[in-house]
Amino acid sequence: MPAARSRIDAETSPDVALRQIAAACRADLSKFRVIVLKSRRPIGIHQARVALRRLRAAFSVFRPAVDGSTIRALSAEAKWLAGECGPARDLHVFLTESVTDVPPVVKRIAGRLADSHLQRARAALSSARYAAFDEQLEAFAAGRSAQPWATETTPDGAPTRLDTFGRAILDARHGKALRRGRSFERLSEEQLHRLRIDIKKLRYAATYLSPAFASPAAKPYIEATVRLQGALGALNDRAVAARMLADIATAARPTEDAAAPLKGLARQAASGEKRRRRKLERAWKEFRKAGRFWRA
Repeated sequence: MPAARSRIDAETSPDVALRQIAAACRADLSKFRVIVLKSRRPIGIHQARVALRRLRAAFSVFRPAVDGSTIRALSAEAKWLAGECGPARDLHVFLTESVTDVPPVVKRIAGRLADSHLQRARAALSSARYAAFDEQLEAFAAGRSAQPWATETTPDGAPTRLDTFGRAILDARHGKALRRGRSFERLSEEQLHRLRIDIKKLRYAATYLSPAFASPAAKPYIEATVRLQGALGALNDRAVAARMLADIATAARPTEDAAAPLKGLARQAASGEKRRRRKLERAWKEFRKAGRFWRA
């Protein structure tokens, strides 16, 4: 994560921490953008999207202390860019991780879709809109943005310490996740989906704020959130698979009989429900046991 490469400690103010994280995210995005524009290697689109997701997560984590029109505009543009890169990434994950033994006719149709999705991502990442976003992000990270942003201070006007800010944020997000997971065994798919979002937000908060505490308990806590997020995401794969299958069916030409192969892939993507549920229950128990490193 970008925070691991920055100089952040307990006394760092939230706005300084956010700008360091933003700079690291921008560096990652710039690096992998080049790969997207020059090659078809999946790592390019995947990591470019990850950099955008991390950037948006950082803005969300620090918003209670650092807010303003600049941050909201950057977050909105990062969301747009991630949306332009999303279809290419989702299709690749579906074909390489969600299903196996993809029939030739489906590969052929998916190949055309992949080309279209890649062109869409390349157009966004080479556009004037991207250039404006990158310029504004660089200015924000360097502390010379033309638009001001508000930062949280103590009653005497001094900048808030990151550890003080972090405890409040982590307490709130951890507590919300526990409340969302009450009666865990009886949660519906929609409730599990909302829990996944809360755990993802908690994971990013813990990752970005952990340097303020320098606690050995931070790593196992973050690892527990990663495992839980992954287990919750596995249950969500069916919805993504259904969308990918629908896109492939729509893109099929009249001469391409893909109905039967797509039905077979749909059954494959939906299998393993009990195994995923068991893994999820274990991950939830591990998360519940993980120590709150910010309160150690």
